[in-house]
This record gives sequence, structure tokens and C-alpha cells, in this order.
Amino acid sequence: MAADVTESARQQLMSAVLPGLSQPLSDYGRIAEINVGNGRARINIELGFPARSQQKAFEQFLAEQAINVNGVESAEVQVTWSIAPHVGQQNVKNMENVRNIIAVASGKGGVGKSTTSVNLALALAAEGARVGLLDADIYGPSQQMMLGVAEGRRPEQYGTHYLMPVEAHGIQSMSMGYLVTEKTPMVWRGPMATGALQQLLYQTYWQDLDYLIIDLPPGTGDIQLTLSQKVPVAGAVVVTTPQDIALLDAKKGIEMFRKVSVPVLGVVENMAVHVCSQCGHQEHIFGAGGGDAIAADYGVPMLGALPLSLQIREQADSGLPVLVSDPEGEAAALYRQVALGMAAELAKRTASASAAPKISISDD
Repeated sequence: MAADVTESARQQLMSAVLPGLSQPLSDYGRIAEINVGNGRARINIELGFPARSQQKAFEQFLAEQAINVNGVESAEVQVTWSIAPHVGQQNVKNMENVRNIIAVASGKGGVGKSTTSVNLALALAAEGARVGLLDADIYGPSQQMMLGVAEGRRPEQYGTHYLMPVEAHGIQSMSMGYLVTEKTPMVWRGPMATGALQQLLYQTYWQDLDYLIIDLPPGTGDIQLTLSQKVPVAGAVVVTTPQDIALLDAKKGIEMFRKVSVPVLGVVENMAVHVCSQCGHQEHIFGAGGGDAIAADYGVPMLGALPLSLQIREQADSGLPVLVSDPEGEAAALYRQVALGMAAELAKRTASASAAPKISISDD
């Protein structure tokens, strides 16, 4: 009898759709342990993505699901997470000490890609992951300023071949901006820039990262091609604005990743709406619904729409991104929602070769 109740509880939980997600729990995690006896259930759920902000809500929701099973009168659910490495495109060998590389790209400049990159990295760290951020815009690096790293600060050398990443706001980072001054132009041809990217990536001593976010330069040029062919990218996020010209270029970015077998984890629509700070009136300055349309056309998730906000811009420029300066604010919540959706989509793509749950039955 207890075995039947346990199996019913397992099926109920694995088919449950967690709040904010679109697929059942079986697509995002596993039951690490389940113990049912005398009407009491003790359950350990292991997700494949970090979810600190939703942990309590998930536990309460899953406990309610378990109690719906005949024979279960009370349930204690613990939700944890373990972030597995994902195989990169064309079986490119994964990097040591980096489980997952996520590229953040845009078809054109000026859509807020770098601001999105730094806030997504900080959001993942806030959710409980170990995160790094690589500024791959060799010609126009910006992450040094956005992270508030003082000009003139240089990475420390590690051994004979490596540089230590620069720690800022709890994440590891590397940028060409750490190696040159703000006034030094990178007047390089494509092969020199791609060589510099590979050095920044492979000669930085990243330390046990769950995610490495790579802030790509705009477009579909040498940097993007090198990254797609030689770096084990687990997935990509495409940032756009609602206006038609940005959407046109965003489509090219999605097509590029498809051609090199890099899964697109979703679309982020930046500057979706402007909210007047005086009266609260909302206006879609650059158009409406463009991100949803392109996501639907390509069958990829729409991760979120972010407002055209003076606060987000000012805080990024001051070296205190919104996840740092106002972590409990509305804008920070939006970035965390996008980061959770991105990480969950990546977890969903993991091969479902997880270990079977440990099931114990007691009559005490």
C-alpha cells in the first residue's frame, strides 16, 4: 500500500507545472529522495537551475501537490538545485571549471545588450549560482564601467599562463577594458580580435563557474563566428528592441546560431515600454509586441520585456547595476525572472539521463 502511495506521489509531483514555468517538473529536475509512511511524505526535489527567490514558493506548491494524493496527509518538501554541464555545439570540448557558457547577442548595437548581460549575470548569482562575465566586445568593452571596476585596475597573474578574473559584486569578470586604458582604441583586424577573445576566455583562471555569460559585440561577424565554432556554447540569448529594424537584425542573429547548432534559449525585449515618472502613463515608443512575434516565429521562449528606464541606465553607468543598487525593486525582479527562465530553459535541454530516485518505505 505504501509503495502505491509513494508511486502516486512521485507521478503527481513529476507532472506538476511549477509556478512561472511552462513544462512539468520532470523537464527541469528530479526527485532525489521520497519517503512516505503513515500519511507523512518527506521529499527532496533537485532542480537543474538555481531558484533561490522561488525556493519557498516551489516548496509550498509541491507540498500542496503531494497532499492531493490519496494516502498523503502531510508533506515536507525541500527544493535544492544542482547545475549540470551541458554539451556545447558540435561536441566542442567543455571548458575546465566552467559548466555552462551562455552567449548574449544582438543583431545591432544600441539595444541594451551589455546592460542585459551584466544584470542577468548578477541575477543568476543572486539566485544561488556561481557566475562569470566575459566582455567579448574587444573594440568597445563596457563591462568594466558597468561593474564599477576602477580604471587602472589590472587582473593579477596566476602562474605563467593565466590571469585571475576580477571580482565585482560577487561575480568573476574579464574584459579587454582591464588591459587597456579608456582612451586606447583597439585598431585591430578581425583575426587579431578573435585571437584576443580566445586568450581572454581560455587564459582566464575561471573558478568553478555554473554559468559564464559572454557579452558579445553586436552583429554576426568574426567574433560571433569564432565563438560559435571554437567555444562550447551551451545556449544563446538574443536581445532586441520592439522596432522593426532591430527585429530584422535580431532574426539574423537567431539564424546565425541555428546554422552553427547553438540553441537559442530565448528572446529578451529591451526598452519595451516607457513609463512616465510624473504621471505613470505608459507609451510604447519603439513599438509593441515585436519580441513576442519573433519568439513565436522561431519557436523560442519569450524570456521577458524590460522597460525603457532612466534608473536602469543611470545605475549601469555608475557601476552599480540595478541588481546591486535596488535588488528588491521592480526592475531587478524583471531581470531575475528573465534569468530564471533562461536557466530553466537550459536545464530543460539536459539529457534526461538522471539517476533514479531513492525510494524508502516505512510503516512507523
